[in-house]
Amino acid sequence: MTVKKITDRISWVGAIDWDRRLFDELIPLPDGTTYNSYLVKGNEETALIDTVDPTKKETLFNNLMNAGVEKLDYVVVNHGEQDHSGTLPSLLEKYPECRIVTNSKAEDILTEHLELDEARFKIIGDKDQIDLGGTTLEFGLIPWVHWPDTQYTLAIEEKTLFTCDFLGHHYATEQLFNNDKCHYENSAKRYFAEIMMPFKSRARKNLQKIKEIEHDVDVIAPSHGPLHNQPEQIIGYYEKWTSDKLENKVIIPYVSMHGSTEIMVQHLTNALTERDIEVKPMHITNTDIGDIAKELVDTATIIIGSPTVLGGAHPKALYIAYLANALKAKANYASIIGSYGWGSKIVDQIADTVSSLNLELIEPKIIKGKPTKKDLKLIEEMAEKIKEKHKNDPKIN
Repeated sequence: MTVKKITDRISWVGAIDWDRRLFDELIPLPDGTTYNSYLVKGNEETALIDTVDPTKKETLFNNLMNAGVEKLDYVVVNHGEQDHSGTLPSLLEKYPECRIVTNSKAEDILTEHLELDEARFKIIGDKDQIDLGGTTLEFGLIPWVHWPDTQYTLAIEEKTLFTCDFLGHHYATEQLFNNDKCHYENSAKRYFAEIMMPFKSRARKNLQKIKEIEHDVDVIAPSHGPLHNQPEQIIGYYEKWTSDKLENKVIIPYVSMHGSTEIMVQHLTNALTERDIEVKPMHITNTDIGDIAKELVDTATIIIGSPTVLGGAHPKALYIAYLANALKAKANYASIIGSYGWGSKIVDQIADTVSSLNLELIEPKIIKGKPTKKDLKLIEEMAEKIKEKHKNDPKIN
């Protein structure tokens, strides 16, 4: 692993986790991730911005050794989750003079989860500063960009902004900066869906704080993924993703046991396409849940397709409904299609599961057995209703 120079006084000293494929035992990581840690030097003092996941402790310590760090004055904790802070106990033991700089919310989390000595903390508030000697660190509180404790740190003279999880993405690469716009947008959008979307109103509010200092920033350095040397790009994406605007798009997460539901999905897909609506059928069994989450960021309508299992919805279809509810999907409309053998409570189950979303339910189409021509006609009527809803909704582009 190597130390990577960002500016004359700032270096990346983190770790790349090429092989990690799951986060929180829930979130798939098809591209791995990085744990970004940054060394900031002043004329008199030195600070580390965040640490790394405990599994990569030795990588961080080797990088600090290679960077010639014999004394560390501060470690700034922008967020207390352990993939950024879990190495703190070992770091404080290695550098006994080092103090933890963070806010009071993060202090509570760190003392409770890592049993750290309160005497090691220096608590900061909004716009507080620390002068390292020609390098000034300024802090800003941006709570609830997925945890209540998040803050940013701005290295004023170096025009570099450290935003921790905010504006990041899970993507393992040796490249310091983003240089693949297409892949980068997809990766960042997926990360937003999984991490930030449940808190999008808070994210929108905190994004305004970032925009207030955007003109003073050349580089945004998050704690996961490559850095942004065109800050306006990632800020623009977040403005769109945190807004109420939706795309003229339908996603159809579905599962089919014996083919009847799949026939309905295919017919609905064709009917929507004929009406110039973007549509994405997504077979739940074969699709990464992160990809489904990504589509929930801007899709206007969610149609869940499910057969009936023991009188209820297929468990995998129910899980997607739970996921959409938990992530607070932005969609304005929803419906359900599926088939049954002798009876079904699919609609009640799925509708209850997404009850906290502000969705208008378009009349579901649940049929008995294999769909007939008459049933498929009803599917076409559903497509026509969706077209009219989208056409008259001012939030849909």
